[in-house]
Amino acid sequence: TMPSIFSYQSAEVDWCEGNFERSTVIAEYYNTVRTTLFSFLLLTPLNFLVLEGRACARTEFCSYKLSLSLVGIFSMYFHMTLSYVGQLLDELSILWTLAVAYSFWYPRVYFPRWIKSRKHFFWLSGVTTVISTLMSFIKPAFNAYALNCIAFHLLYLTWCELKKCNDKRVHRMAAVMVVWWVLAISSWISDRWLCGLWQAINFPYFHSFWHVLIAMSLLYCCPLVIYFDVNYEMPSFKPKLGYWPSDSWPVVVPYVALEEPHKQC
Repeated sequence: TMPSIFSYQSAEVDWCEGNFERSTVIAEYYNTVRTTLFSFLLLTPLNFLVLEGRACARTEFCSYKLSLSLVGIFSMYFHMTLSYVGQLLDELSILWTLAVAYSFWYPRVYFPRWIKSRKHFFWLSGVTTVISTLMSFIKPAFNAYALNCIAFHLLYLTWCELKKCNDKRVHRMAAVMVVWWVLAISSWISDRWLCGLWQAINFPYFHSFWHVLIAMSLLYCCPLVIYFDVNYEMPSFKPKLGYWPSDSWPVVVPYVALEEPHKQC
């Protein structure tokens, strides 16, 4: 009989870490714990502090915060159960989080010519995401590869924006973001394609590293996206990248400060 879609280990994907080795109720212990304690409980709240001031209360930020929180919850559930439903919730929450980010923050200068407003682009993003959601049920094992490919488009957009920007802080933050992403995707690919090697040396934990590293990359990606968005959508403000508590600290939280230029009478 076909296993229940909510049953443990009913997912099409199983990562390299051994199942139920450290707990009778958690399938992938390290993937679950590192997702929960580091990515969700620590780095996700830090992403909420990316922008100073009242601007962070805008609708798009609230939507992004909610979707990012759901990614953490569903990822934890998936790795805890390895269920088919958990897999889809994990992957689709990432898809919809990307849709939110694209809908609100994709620069107008890159809109297709037949898109005349942000509202039109919002509907285009929504329809595309709904279609992608339906297609994701056809072969869920391919979903993760497709989602990772979106990163290349984001990197291309970052490169296009960096060509217009002379701020060394922006270039530095982009470089750090890319380094974290390269480490993250290398860990993901290693876990997926070299699992036999890591199991042979009893170190099948690279997917748990992926969670930590991609969260670190996201911590630097969010301020960059907001910085470019402010330049386009809030021209009365001058965005400035900063690091809390200090630039000189080895461990910092990047953020965007908004400086309103003085207007001459």
